[in-house]
Parts: sequence; structure tokens; C-alpha cells
Amino acid sequence: MAQTFPTVRQVVLDTTDPRGLAEFYRALLGLSYRSGDEPPADGAPDPRGQDWLVLRSPGGVQLAFQQVAALPPATWPEGPVPQQLHLDATVPDVAELDAQHERAITLGAELLLDRSDDPDEPLRVYADPAGHPFCLFVG
Repeated sequence: MAQTFPTVRQVVLDTTDPRGLAEFYRALLGLSYRSGDEPPADGAPDPRGQDWLVLRSPGGVQLAFQQVAALPPATWPEGPVPQQLHLDATVPDVAELDAQHERAITLGAELLLDRSDDPDEPLRVYADPAGHPFCLFVG
């Protein structure tokens, strides 16, 4: 009998603001909400956005956002709060890395490390609005 393995369905990010963090990654990565998780009309209550939301990617792993009462941001690369995981996203070339850098900053990311001039692996490391590190790199 052939061995089977679990399949990673989604990565779950803890946050004190599920809707805000979901909107950040939706805009940054071009993802779409799972049916029923879309933002409500302006001024309407947002009960789903206060607990658990899911973003989908065609052919990729989903991102989910889970409400927590408190979340100290990671102090990567050093400090008292280590990162627990981080997301990696690739772009085709340095020009696109620069374009996506501007988008990330405009959307609320904080630049933590800039190695965009590295000839072997140009990359930048950011913190998302909840403090989770993520990388954009040429790959």
C-alpha cells in the first residue's frame, strides 16, 4: 500500500485585527476572500472579521487570520520576541522587487532588512502590520 501524507491547506496568522491583516495580504498578494468572508458594506457590522478569515490563492496555500487578545510583534532578527514563522514570496526580477517594495510600504509593511543589491539572492524582509516578518525576493 502506498504511503499517504497530509497536505498543507493553509497558514494561519494570529492577529489582534483579522480584517486589517487580511486586507493587507489581500492587497499585497492579490488574494481573494473565501465565500462569506468578504468585508461587509460600509458601516455594517463585521462579525466574521473579529474572529477568523480565510484568503485563497488559485493553486496555492490559503492564508487564514485568527483573532487573539494580544500579540507582541516579533523583534527579528534579535530581541526578546522571536519569529515563529515567516512567509516567503517571490518576484521575477529586481525591478519587480523594487515595485513591490513600494506597494508593501504603502500598504503598511515596515522594512526590516534590505539586501536588494545582493547579486546571488536579492531580497527584502518586512514586518506586516501585526509584526509578522515576511520576505520578498527574486526567485
